[in-house]
Amino acid sequence: MGCCSGRCTLIFICTLQLVLALERQVFDFLGYQWAPILANFFHIIMVILGLFGTIQYRPRYIVVYTVWAALWVAWNVFIICYYLDVGGLSKDSDLLTFNISAHHSWWSEHGPGCVRREMPEAPGVRTTESHSYITVMGCLMDYQYIEVVHSGTQILVALLGFVYACYVVSAITEEEDSFDFIGGFDPFPLYHVNEKPSHLLLKPMYLST
Repeated sequence: MGCCSGRCTLIFICTLQLVLALERQVFDFLGYQWAPILANFFHIIMVILGLFGTIQYRPRYIVVYTVWAALWVAWNVFIICYYLDVGGLSKDSDLLTFNISAHHSWWSEHGPGCVRREMPEAPGVRTTESHSYITVMGCLMDYQYIEVVHSGTQILVALLGFVYACYVVSAITEEEDSFDFIGGFDPFPLYHVNEKPSHLLLKPMYLST
């Protein structure tokens, strides 16, 4: 397969997926979103596995990447439903933090144009037990839509990776089958069958003399 083939395209897609996954991992860490952090970690491992399999012509590794790409699409569909409150899910729940903390998406307070203000619960005397309410105003885009855009981008790239991974696996398999057919793994290639001994080729010359 040449440099402009589906194999090189899959390498580019895997590289792009790594960049997007690392970017998303950073913001999920900032928001203490433990479930997405674990999912991103496995995603990075599987993409590296698929990238290695593509470079080294290992179709089994690419098949594992293909299966994960389908699971990754399903996970991001769940994230979209979560932030859009679809199917009984609620973005205000602590599901993504495993109910360990009440943290939410980092974008909920640091989105484009957002102004973050802290308001103490009890003005006047502050104690170690007093809490602060955080108000966010002036956001150009609500945080749930930013998360939806992130997940939508992940779905699009994963679908492209799935399609090209299937193509690369089929192409590598066809090349291996064709190489085996012409005797690439046969210690006695087929072209030896049609060869004639040299003394038979010289026999007509002796007869003519």
